[in-house]
Amino acid sequence: MRIVFMGTPDFSVPVLQALVDAGHDVVCAYAQPPRPAGRGKKDRPSPVQRCAEDLGIEVRYPVSLKGAGEQAAFAALEADVAVVVAYGLILPQAVLDAPAQGCLNIHASLLPRWRGAAPIHRAIMAGDAETGVCIMQMEAGLDTGPVLQRAAIPILAEDTTGSLHDKLSKLGADLIVDTLAASPLAATPQPADGVTYAAKIDKAEARVDWSQPAIELDRLIRGLSPFPGAWCMVGDERVKLLGARVVAGSAAPGTVLEGFTIACAEGAVEITHAQRAGKRPMPATDVLKGLTLPAVLNPGDKEP
Repeated sequence: MRIVFMGTPDFSVPVLQALVDAGHDVVCAYAQPPRPAGRGKKDRPSPVQRCAEDLGIEVRYPVSLKGAGEQAAFAALEADVAVVVAYGLILPQAVLDAPAQGCLNIHASLLPRWRGAAPIHRAIMAGDAETGVCIMQMEAGLDTGPVLQRAAIPILAEDTTGSLHDKLSKLGADLIVDTLAASPLAATPQPADGVTYAAKIDKAEARVDWSQPAIELDRLIRGLSPFPGAWCMVGDERVKLLGARVVAGSAAPGTVLEGFTIACAEGAVEITHAQRAGKRPMPATDVLKGLTLPAVLNPGDKEP
């Protein structure tokens, strides 16, 4: 097929590579514009831009697709289909209608659950038993289009957003190739029941409150790992908590039981991976070689 690819972050890269490997003609890749990054704040191309350029694919990165000129340039590509995954721009109706078979979105949830911005984070934080990927025919609403194919995987007790991100990216790449090979497929409208929205993660959600049950804090820590990272104060230092598991234990919330195991309102959480300010992420046992925990992690400690 003649395909326009639209994506930006690391999550999208395996999909682009899979389309090329499957023999499709990816005539153009759309990505978010390069952003300032690093110490020098120099413009850095997105992962999709770098991948597309390495593959010899033309890359476009308009700041908007609302203008008639950009829409005409998109239509002039005469694509059979556009494949969209974590692109980051709203597609106007003229863009949605331009490819002969419309625009297909790879969404990292089992729609209609977790429409919106942060489906992987929210699935873990909510304690969902499974998640997956849907190939959706795009329409004007937010992730409301009918679904062509779906695939589910379990959410394991040790899964973080980082590990699930990688699994779903690979799953989405395989599923879109299968979907295009079987095209045309009948699309199934999403049911009205079970609609939930994966709101963008707010920084205020990331601070750990040890007065919550251990099972909820475990989900919070894993759901926010590696980004933005749940955190707590250790004295006057802010420490990111990047891995956890629920363990037995009982004491006043915030009490340090052993190692990096902290008592919660119900049960306890063992921190398995953490990151000190200015340091790299590492196993909690290595973090504790240079960090002494107080007897109680006080939720009232102020962030510096």
